[in-house]
Amino acid sequence: MSNLKYLAGYSTKVQEQVQQLIDSDKLNDYLLKKYTLSHDIKTDKALYTYVMSIKNQYLRQSSPLSKVVYDDKIDVVHQALGLHTFVSRVQGSQLKAKNEIRVGSVFKSSSVDFLRMIVVHELAHLREKQHNKAFYKLCEYMEPRYHQLEFDMRLYLTQLEVLAKAK
Repeated sequence: MSNLKYLAGYSTKVQEQVQQLIDSDKLNDYLLKKYTLSHDIKTDKALYTYVMSIKNQYLRQSSPLSKVVYDDKIDVVHQALGLHTFVSRVQGSQLKAKNEIRVGSVFKSSSVDFLRMIVVHELAHLREKQHNKAFYKLCEYMEPRYHQLEFDMRLYLTQLEVLAKAK
């Protein structure tokens, strides 16, 4: 069985099933049946609008966002798909705090469902900094299919890795 790094936390049985899909060249078909791999959210401006619409729907009382961008420097090799940063700056005698969300550029060409999962994940960090029970409950509140989307997104990243190795 090859190294399935995106599925390392899952049971051996699940990993074996995924490996069977890879070996029989059916993982891509499985993903294409469930998700369309295109959306129109290609620019930072469109991403900001998309993120703000979700934030305004579910987290209206949370801290404002100063920046939302696709980031080419975020890659799955460094175990990050998106980043939520909290930047504090001194301006005169005041301390100003800014929240930023950066989404990996790999999601420009992924399913809108995977993009939504990452956005929901990063927005949840506005209220919950740690990955605890309250954090995942908030993610499920904003996206009821959160856990399934996270698993399928891991399958998508595995498929991208398989394709990259085949080249």
